[in-house]
Amino acid sequence: MTQTTADNPAPARRQRAQIKERTLRTDQWWRYPLVTFIIFTAFLVYATWAIFDNDFFVAPYHAPFASPCLAEAVCEPDARLFGWAPLGDWYTWPPGLLILGLPAGFRFTCYYYRKAYYRGFWLSPPACAVNEPHSKYTGESRFPLILQNVHRYFFYAAIVIGLILAYDAVKALIEKPGGVGTWVLIVNAILINLYTLSCHSCRHITAGRLNHFSKHPIRYRAWGFVSKLNAKHQELALVSMFSVMGADLYVRLVAKGVLTFPFA
Repeated sequence: MTQTTADNPAPARRQRAQIKERTLRTDQWWRYPLVTFIIFTAFLVYATWAIFDNDFFVAPYHAPFASPCLAEAVCEPDARLFGWAPLGDWYTWPPGLLILGLPAGFRFTCYYYRKAYYRGFWLSPPACAVNEPHSKYTGESRFPLILQNVHRYFFYAAIVIGLILAYDAVKALIEKPGGVGTWVLIVNAILINLYTLSCHSCRHITAGRLNHFSKHPIRYRAWGFVSKLNAKHQELALVSMFSVMGADLYVRLVAKGVLTFPFA
């Protein structure tokens, strides 16, 4: 150990490099946060409109943002999940208000989406090697960001929603196998469920806590499959966001009579 003496003074305390420029990057680093802001804002605007739009069902197509529909007052018999309406006739608000919080909570707390909107909306930071405008950084250790840890619980709700969308797609396939909307719903259901299964929480649940894969071959295979999906989690998150918005808009346009045969 080096001792401090008159001939060997204590080393100066190290400090972070002081750079006046916001960044030394010369590329167009601002494009990612800007495009992210535009895309996410458009999605939020559309979702808000869709929640209050009443044209969400035209047999056999059910708009994803309004599925499942569980109230007699706002759901015609064919639109109800298994014909079930547990809320009876007392619930008169749009069905999207009741269920959209589950898939929205799953996406909002998703690791990919957190990175995207932290950069696009909060500029924290806007890009790698770019100084952020905030004076301090506490990460996700304080309220409200500590609530991001509920992501693993939203995963279970997302599984249920994904299965319901798959049910809607299969129902459309049985009743109208040649319909364009049928295949729109099928593609969307596949992408939604792939995105859900590619989640980091799903990978952890399948076999993340095992010490010996050899003793759990089935869970190991499941973990391997989910791990491959997990490598594409970012791409699936973005593509499935477009697919669910596109499928929802498609059904509403058919229900409004904007799209007719052969596009329906």
